[in-house]
Amino acid sequence: MYRATKDIILPTTITGSLPRPSWYTENLGTRHFLEAMVTRKFREQYEDALACYIRDQEIAGLDILTDGDCRFDDDVGGQSWTAYPPMHMAGFAHENPRPTPAGRGGIAFPRGHILHDYLESRVMPVVVGPIGRGDLQYTEMWKAAQRFTKKPVKWGAVSAEIVAFAVQDRHYKSPVDRMFAIADAFNEEYHELADAGCPVIQIEEPQMHLLAARGVTDPVINPKLMVEIFNRTVKGLRAKTEVWAHSCWGNPSQQRMFASVQSYKASLELYDQVDADVVTFESSSSGGIDLEAIGKSITGKKVSIGVIDHHTLQVEQPSQVAEQIRAALMHIPADRLVVSTDCGMGREGMSRRHAAYKTVSLVLGTNMVRKEIGAPEAQVLAADERYSLVQKIKDGVA
Repeated sequence: MYRATKDIILPTTITGSLPRPSWYTENLGTRHFLEAMVTRKFREQYEDALACYIRDQEIAGLDILTDGDCRFDDDVGGQSWTAYPPMHMAGFAHENPRPTPAGRGGIAFPRGHILHDYLESRVMPVVVGPIGRGDLQYTEMWKAAQRFTKKPVKWGAVSAEIVAFAVQDRHYKSPVDRMFAIADAFNEEYHELADAGCPVIQIEEPQMHLLAARGVTDPVINPKLMVEIFNRTVKGLRAKTEVWAHSCWGNPSQQRMFASVQSYKASLELYDQVDADVVTFESSSSGGIDLEAIGKSITGKKVSIGVIDHHTLQVEQPSQVAEQIRAALMHIPADRLVVSTDCGMGREGMSRRHAAYKTVSLVLGTNMVRKEIGAPEAQVLAADERYSLVQKIKDGVA
């Protein structure tokens, strides 16, 4: 059910996370959202940060907005993305979290690598009983953001398998049982969110491509299982809302998780099987190497390509963004193409100003292509020359 992208040619958005304002010093921690919102200082900072995130996206001209992952804490490598669900779900020992063993989920970095700090910060609750949705309060957090804007606010959250890989388990005999339990709990939570009117629910980082890239050939934990987990997570949702599957190659501390550029080709057949309306692909940082293969493989869904590299502080020129979109249009029709960032821009390593101008370039570049194909352009208030504080020189006289 297309809601947010319906009737928009080349709709624009960002993956989700944005850099925290320096004055946003409050953290949710282990508190429930509604509990924290009772606290005057947290509520003021949270709502002010939301207002900044949403307004920055509006003046950039994005079609679909996010809450900037405002709910997550100021931690190492954006760890709250993984930790928030088990900290608030049933079945976990919340009072006694433990570090995730190195190498779980195929992630291992030696001491001396910046991402070793990321591994040490994966301190998660332990599974001690049947997993349930607990008190995630996704609906309340989405409402807190959506009431700031008339534009659709996309809700994004971590996939079931990533949470399952990150926690230790004293209850389930099989990791598959643990993954299914988390997927079922998420599904219940997402149905409440969709029933409340959320226009887009984005499941972040299904592991098909990452397991394939790491050469995982386990007879049980394999890319095919990841499709089953994704579809179990979103079962029944497409009748109520727009479902997105966000895939990328990682962004803790704005770092690359692989030493070399990776390809999606080995996983594209599986991504065509996910029960989603839109599948997103990191494309900018790889130079668009998979665009032709994506166009051939993903045929029944919309495709979102990243045109902004979240690893770098260099702000892309609108002409560079336009060039990437034109390259995608050679393989993906305009009515099925969505324009986004490769991944989030708020995992510790980027300033608010860099993220804001990258977003502006994303829309300006999209507008260039929209004009070429006769599609309506978005207003970009951030680029309106009438409001420049610098006086222009006319005829050599200031």
